[in-house]
Amino acid sequence: MRTVTAVAHRGDPYRVRENTVDSLRSALRWGADAVEVDVRPTRDGVPVLLHDETLKRLWQQDRPLASLSLAEVRELTRGGVPTLAEALAATGGGRVMLDLPGTPDVRAARRVVDAVREAGAQERVYYCADARAMLAVRAADPSAEIALTWTSLAPPRPALLDAVRPRWLNYRFSLVDRELARRVHHDGYLLSVWTPDTRRALRRLLDLGVDSITTNRVDVLLAVRGD
Repeated sequence: MRTVTAVAHRGDPYRVRENTVDSLRSALRWGADAVEVDVRPTRDGVPVLLHDETLKRLWQQDRPLASLSLAEVRELTRGGVPTLAEALAATGGGRVMLDLPGTPDVRAARRVVDAVREAGAQERVYYCADARAMLAVRAADPSAEIALTWTSLAPPRPALLDAVRPRWLNYRFSLVDRELARRVHHDGYLLSVWTPDTRRALRRLLDLGVDSITTNRVDVLLAVRGD
C-alpha cells in the first residue's frame, strides 16, 4: 500500500482537547507525519490556536475571540489556548498545516506568516483554507506552501490557481473519486483530503492514491497505512 502523509486534525482530539499543546504532542507521539491546527487572531493581533469564533464549545466561555486580548484569553482558559509561537515550539521539527478559518485579511495573514518566520519554521509549515484566505497568505508570503481548500467538484479556475499557486488541492474526502484524483494529479497538484475517520473511508482513499489525509484518528490511519 502506498504511503500517504498522515496529518493529525487539530492534534489528537479523541483523547485530548483539540488545538492544545498536549493534543499536538499526543498526535506526534502516535507517529503523525504532520499536525493540522486552526489559527485566529486575538483582539490585539496575536495568532492563537482556535477553530471557533468563540471560546464557548471548548472552554465554556461564551466570548468571541476577536473581542479578547491574549491576556484575557489566557485568564479565561487558564492558559489552555496556545499562541501559534507556542504551538510551533511544541511541535519541534514536525510538519504543521495551518488552517486559517474566518477568511483573514492580508494584515491578519501577515501576522501569521510573521509568527512562522520568527519561529524559524518556514520550511515545515504550510497553509490551508479557502481561496480568499490563501490569496491573503500568498500576498503576505510569495514563497508559502499552500493547500487550497476546495469544496466543489468543479475545478478551480485557472486564473485563481495562477494567483494562489498552490502545491496541494485540499478536498472534503467524500467528494474524492478516481476521476477527481486523476484530474488533480494530471494538472500537477498533490491531493489532500479531510477528514475521514473510519477504516473503510481511509482504505478507499489510500486505494484512490491521495497524497495526504487529515484525520481525527491518526492512530487508525497509521494502522491502515501499515505502520
